[in-house]
Amino acid sequence: MTVDTISSSATRALVLDAIGPEQGFGLRAIQERLFARMFSGLVYAQIWEDPDVDMAAMELQPDHHVVTIASGGCNALSYLTAGPAKVTAVDLNRAHVALVRLKMAGAKNLPNWESFYRFFGEADDTQNVDLYERFLASQIDAETRKYWEGRTIWGKKRIAGFGKNIYRRGLLGKFIGAGHLAARFYGLNLKDFLDCHDLGEQRAYFNEHISPLFENKLVKRVTKSPVALFGLGIPPAQYDALSEGRNMGDVLFERLQRLTCDYPLSENYFAWQAFGRSYAPDASGPLPPYLQERNFHRLRENMKNLSVSQANMTHVLAQAPAKSVDRVVLLDAQDWMTNEQLNGLWCAITEAAKPGARVIFRTAGTETILPNRLADDVLSRWTYLDKMSRDLHARDRSSIYGGFHVYELKP
Repeated sequence: MTVDTISSSATRALVLDAIGPEQGFGLRAIQERLFARMFSGLVYAQIWEDPDVDMAAMELQPDHHVVTIASGGCNALSYLTAGPAKVTAVDLNRAHVALVRLKMAGAKNLPNWESFYRFFGEADDTQNVDLYERFLASQIDAETRKYWEGRTIWGKKRIAGFGKNIYRRGLLGKFIGAGHLAARFYGLNLKDFLDCHDLGEQRAYFNEHISPLFENKLVKRVTKSPVALFGLGIPPAQYDALSEGRNMGDVLFERLQRLTCDYPLSENYFAWQAFGRSYAPDASGPLPPYLQERNFHRLRENMKNLSVSQANMTHVLAQAPAKSVDRVVLLDAQDWMTNEQLNGLWCAITEAAKPGARVIFRTAGTETILPNRLADDVLSRWTYLDKMSRDLHARDRSSIYGGFHVYELKP
């Protein structure tokens, strides 16, 4: 399936199929339908997987074919800076596909890095709408143009979001905004965190200002609700995996502590997005690889190697020629899956993968989810790279996941 043939209503159907919906009208079934509806629009203007960690795990070579879940495209475009022969990006969400295609058009058609960064990095300048009309509208397919020139419930064209900070839009952007608003209710301006100069000041800020929030009764109550965390793109099944039987407030406390205390602000653009709702002003701070000025010409040259479509990952891999794929990036999608879906996916991966191919993914919980769920005759063909997985998880600046995992197909 491609973006040219799928509507937003079909997005909900694809998402419901992917999360293995409960039947009937029980609480879980209602939660899953609600999540599918919320997930059918833009969720991630910026993804929350660290592409530098991905590329370290994949060790990309010039002849490699990468198949990845697209999300907001930060990963797929960043992989191009390493020069693989082909990147195939797929996503269930029509809005994400439209965003990736717009980024592709921007890299190919905007005049220079400055205009590309203003559009997709700052994403908060009314000139961007003019840039869209002058350089991009005629260069994108009809369905993508229909999406960006379509109107929100407020009557504004979606493309106008790039004139008023696209990073505050989408499900995640609004969730982060709600967190800022809640903190202000308790007298805390989270943007003050960006004034920290080193890890010592960051840790002091966390201990003095953020840690006490988790003792609040309302915060404890909110974090117990799966629906409250839909804004993080977490469906009910992944909520269960994230909590691992523990108090969800404790889990979120640990993940936020890692984000604020383990990586200096000078190196962590995820923290800038969480606390500033943007990247550092004037590209003065850390950026994902695809937005870095030093990578722009390579990104533009390699854009021909990227394709994106709205589809189910399992279906795409099942249709791929045998031994045609070198790397597969699953993000955290497996946390959504039933055992039947998981086995279907890995059967398709195993058939499409070359010997020595690698699969990388993240989990809400700490451990790899494949043992005791994947059929032995499939799992036995793969080697789990335990040390690499643990080492790279420690380097993952997004801090939201409990585990990062690397599997390699045996010769």
